[in-house]
Amino acid sequence: QVQLVESGGGLVQAGGSLRLSCAASGRTFSSAAMGWFRPAPGKEREFVATISWSGGRTYYAYSVEGRFTIPRDNAKNTAYLQMNSLKPEDTAVYYCAAKTSPYSSGYYYTAHDYDRWGQGTQITVSS
Repeated sequence: QVQLVESGGGLVQAGGSLRLSCAASGRTFSSAAMGWFRPAPGKEREFVATISWSGGRTYYAYSVEGRFTIPRDNAKNTAYLQMNSLKPEDTAVYYCAAKTSPYSSGYYYTAHDYDRWGQGTQITVSS
């Protein structure tokens, strides 16, 4: 079973950058699609970004496209969320998630697509 632990959250000024890490245990990370989510009004969790198991495909929410990237390092069993040009409205708890069905080939941008979740890490962007 994949277990996920996020780190890298904190307080940053608007315009700054942060990199979140999602360290995975278990042997299925390299075949799992990964995603990042955050809470939003009226939604349990709002999609932020996703990356395919190989790292070859990524997809971003419109609100973060061009500012965030979602690399992964399968050798280190870690996915990342590089957050640049941060805005106060990016303030949230960020959750990483894994879709452990191996070698899934689609784009997964809803929370129910994922079956493993981390505990979340808080990002606060001050204006």
